Amino acid sequence: MTSPTISAPATTSPSSQTQSSAGPTRSVALLVISSLWMVIFFASLFAPPLLDDADATHANAARNMVLTGDLVTLKVNGIRYLEKAALPYWLDAISFRIFGFNTFAAHLPEAIGVLLLGLLGFHWSRRAYGDRTAFYTGLMILTSTGVFLFTRIYIPEVLLTLFLSISLYCLLRALENPSPRRSLHAYTMWAALALAVLTKGLVALVFFFGAAMIYLLLTAQWRNLSRIKPVTGLLLFLLIAAPWHILAGLRNTGGMNGHGFFWFYFVNEHFLRFLGKRYPKDYNKLPGYLFWSLHLVWLFPWSLFSPLAVIQGWRLRKRSAAANSFASNTTWLLGIYAGLVLVFFSISTNQEYYTFPAYLALLTLMSAAVVLSEKTYDQDQASRRWITVAHATYTIIGLAAAVALGYGLWSSRKLPFVPDIGELLAHRGVGDYTLSMSHFFDLTGPSFAALRLPASLAALSFAFGPAIAWLLRSRRRHLASTTTIALSSAIFLIAAHIALIRFAPMLSSANLAQKIQKLEDDHLVSRDSQILLFGDQAYGSSIPFYLGKIVYLVDGRSTSMLFGSTFPDAPPIFLTHEQLLKSWGTGQRKILFVPLEKRDEIDLLLGNNKVLLAETSGKALFTDRPLDHPLNHQ
Repeated sequence: MTSPTISAPATTSPSSQTQSSAGPTRSVALLVISSLWMVIFFASLFAPPLLDDADATHANAARNMVLTGDLVTLKVNGIRYLEKAALPYWLDAISFRIFGFNTFAAHLPEAIGVLLLGLLGFHWSRRAYGDRTAFYTGLMILTSTGVFLFTRIYIPEVLLTLFLSISLYCLLRALENPSPRRSLHAYTMWAALALAVLTKGLVALVFFFGAAMIYLLLTAQWRNLSRIKPVTGLLLFLLIAAPWHILAGLRNTGGMNGHGFFWFYFVNEHFLRFLGKRYPKDYNKLPGYLFWSLHLVWLFPWSLFSPLAVIQGWRLRKRSAAANSFASNTTWLLGIYAGLVLVFFSISTNQEYYTFPAYLALLTLMSAAVVLSEKTYDQDQASRRWITVAHATYTIIGLAAAVALGYGLWSSRKLPFVPDIGELLAHRGVGDYTLSMSHFFDLTGPSFAALRLPASLAALSFAFGPAIAWLLRSRRRHLASTTTIALSSAIFLIAAHIALIRFAPMLSSANLAQKIQKLEDDHLVSRDSQILLFGDQAYGSSIPFYLGKIVYLVDGRSTSMLFGSTFPDAPPIFLTHEQLLKSWGTGQRKILFVPLEKRDEIDLLLGNNKVLLAETSGKALFTDRPLDHPLNHQ
């Protein structure tokens, strides 16, 4: 196979086989994409407050960076937190320094990452496939369910996806011949790859080099390795990625069984996690049928067009392999990369969001397939049939969802609005949930009384959006049809965010932190009261963030706190049941947070020897003595 030659952007090559039909101008497309980002992602930065578990835990690590100035060793609640790479916390720390310790600042870097991912998808698709595909790619990235859902909490997946996608794009640009900016693209590739490693660890190298090697072998471009500056580029990579890893290893030695950062981060968090033998074992693995089928949900509504991507890709496999254009090279690389990510996590332990790095690749390929099918809509019966099937499925799903939501609204029409939706949900053994979306199974019919506005918006979106999009498609108004799907999805995502705000009392303990602050302000409790969390810190991780204090953990030497607690300089914040009983009612006032999952356990332990301060969604604040009299503090 010959080396690829540079191909001009599809916008200037009408004869290109994969060029899209005319789309909106670049300025109009970018305006629409930016507006969608503003209403879906930027507007959602202010509420709800930080959620318990990973969201507030990661924010606590970044807060510690700001307060201590230690940019090397991550700490949560004073305990080493060595399982994560540092870059996302650096970005959060910068945001906190600018905007203060609040929800907006905590989630801003991730929201910017979504915008940059959408703009990268637009730019890459525009060069490879043309204006309309670029516009569709931007729309799909911003309105896919999974992209929205998995950026409601601060996890590094969107940043990892961004840096890996930049690396892959620059790989293709560096391999072009001739390319006046080949060196710039090559070094940008290595720099972005280093940032990806600093975001998520060695898995970034697996995905990039795995996809790159397969691509180079299949296209016979391994002969052009010199174009990506392997020697000087690798030096640049090490210059960016190595210092933090080295410093973290040198500063964190002498933990459990003599292990330090190097063992815990590289061996335990990478290799043992992949094998399902990570210590401690606090992750589940999705069953195979769920792992694969749930991608229809994470990429909804655009996943309905995935058969088109398979059909068009199969038809063009030989022609695109021989073309050696930027479009064909993009198709090959993105297909290989997405497949590698999906297969890797189908073998490894996984959470629902782990395959996020494949989203841009999959959505770009779907966008190209949809545009190609639109071009041949009148001539190609197979394309027209599958587009019709996608629209019919979308309309049926939409009507079914609208009916279900309408029934829920009707059945709850006489029920009063209850601000704390947690009181309306089934109180199951949610403490056993280890998958991120498990709490959705706790929704019950009466909860619609608290969700009337978002349920109404979602019902309207599902009832009319899919049908209007299908009608426009049948009239050959393809651009309007696809845009209507994106706008309908945007309305649904806005409704979903409003619903998330209503869930805040259940998913966050920020209101209980505010209760403690109010009691302190009213001089009903002393500001030097000891704050304790019963159970793992993840149950109430938003409390130490909003209070700005280190809290004590009762029976909480577990999960992310376990390894860090074995270092000799770990603060003595861990209490046993016996130590709690011994100190309860003596010395400083104790204020104890108890999650729903532990209420029965604390009742058995303390009995009636406790004073209830507040309760929300089954979570409670107890203290060990009556409240102070304000006059005592004057």
